[in-house]
Amino acid sequence: MTELLFREDAYMREATGTVVELTDQGGVVLDRALYYPTSGGQPGDSGELTWEGGSCKIATAVKAEGETVVLVPADGETLPEVGTEVTQTLDWDRRHRHMRVHTALHLLSVVIPLPVTGGQIGAEKGRLDFDMPDAPEDKELLEERLNDLISRDLTISEEWITDADLDANPGLVKTMSVQPPRGSGKIRLVRITDGDSQIDLQPCGGTHVKSTAEIGKMRFGKVEKKGARNRRVSIHLTE
Repeated sequence: MTELLFREDAYMREATGTVVELTDQGGVVLDRALYYPTSGGQPGDSGELTWEGGSCKIATAVKAEGETVVLVPADGETLPEVGTEVTQTLDWDRRHRHMRVHTALHLLSVVIPLPVTGGQIGAEKGRLDFDMPDAPEDKELLEERLNDLISRDLTISEEWITDADLDANPGLVKTMSVQPPRGSGKIRLVRITDGDSQIDLQPCGGTHVKSTAEIGKMRFGKVEKKGARNRRVSIHLTE
């Protein structure tokens, strides 16, 4: 099992690690993973591995069995040998944009308090699909409410609960299509607060900023009909 450094500190930009496996598909497995693997609508991180006498560009990261993270090299890259100690360096700007968009989507689920049927995170924009039979009457008002929450410099924190705790509180799960990862015996909750007031609480394994002020102003994009009851709402970073 890989030590998940991104879960311990989403702001860590560089870390060492040792190559424990090269997969049949050409992936690299380290004992410690700085790179977030593609999951929950959030893309895998990219960056670079360096070691004595070599380097390797990492295009993305994916999940394997259990909590193993496999780094996917860019085409034509030379791989480090098993046992090599490497330095992992993130494409930090891309990661931080994912963190900003991901946190903004949590707030979007507050502004639009409807069941979420899907979602996707990018470095420039993100979207949530809602169980929303009718289009919102005032998109500009929703954008205003979202940016008001962001501007309040809300605090993002986390805590851990057991699978049994989640089973006893199924209302914590907002996403109908994606369930929190199980199997490790514990599930991470991401909490957004304004002083002593709770704004949002939901299970999530992705990376987030520490304060909503880091997100910056968001712009609403299209609201698209995706079926009889589904609407897709997109939001964009403005800088």
